[in-house]
Amino acid sequence: MPLTDTACKTAKPREDGKPLRLSDEKGMYLEVMPNGSKYWRLKYRFNDKEKRLALGVYPETTLKEARQKRDDARRRLANGEDPSEQRKLE
Repeated sequence: MPLTDTACKTAKPREDGKPLRLSDEKGMYLEVMPNGSKYWRLKYRFNDKEKRLALGVYPETTLKEARQKRDDARRRLANGEDPSEQRKLE
């Protein structure tokens, strides 16, 4: 089930000191760090390697903006481009 903005706002860090991952869809998730900071991440595979791409920090990057960035990255993957390499070039 996709994330909602309310779920993002109310997400609390885990008690055991490990990052909490709240999945959205299509490989995107919100990572809640032990100190309470929240990061948008995209998990994807390129050339049989699993990679992660940072999409922004919540709440500066909204759920809608993160989904747009995810879709852009997935378009690049569909064209045979690695989104993290493209970001380095930019």
